[in-house]
Amino acid sequence: MAKISKNKSKSSQTWLKEHRDDIYVRQSKVDGYRSRAAYKLLELNKKDKLLKRGMTVVDLGAAPGGWSQVAVKLVMPGGMILATDILEMEAIPGVDFIQGDFTESSCLDELLKRLGERHVDLVISDMAPNISGMSAIDQPRAMHLVDLAVDFAENKLHKDGSLLMKVFQGEGFESVLKQLRADYQSVVSRKPDASRARSKEIYLLAKGKRR
Repeated sequence: MAKISKNKSKSSQTWLKEHRDDIYVRQSKVDGYRSRAAYKLLELNKKDKLLKRGMTVVDLGAAPGGWSQVAVKLVMPGGMILATDILEMEAIPGVDFIQGDFTESSCLDELLKRLGERHVDLVISDMAPNISGMSAIDQPRAMHLVDLAVDFAENKLHKDGSLLMKVFQGEGFESVLKQLRADYQSVVSRKPDASRARSKEIYLLAKGKRR
């Protein structure tokens, strides 16, 4: 049997305690949300009025489904939610889910096929890579996912559509910010209360696609 280092064991115990004590984790069980991430979108939607009945929304990096749960309640009836993730996701009524790797063309092709000629009102992305703990590896991987979300939104958002995505501050961040400011009428950064303070994640909201 492999030995577990004391430091790693202590770190795991600290994470588990933090998770159990987390107010959003506890509340998600009461409210029936699959993850604490649901409260990030709820807060962002309350502040920025993102989700409306009848909208077509694409949820990238959706599993386990917290954001899709929030979105489907607000765009239905009449709306459409397309969600994708490399991981399995238990079905959510009203959400069309594609399991696949968004970095591979087969996943994107299936997403485009299901959209057909329909353009998208809002792209939401909570995608993040598996974290190795080495910033030289993790940051480029994270920014690659950001670039893919930006490219998808550029091609499928209709004029005046919006993009909300998780971004980790570091190398490549300023370049993405510059691109978004050129392509959208307004770009703001958000740090929801449900984001852990020690996390480098923020959310960029680009509203009003110019063309």
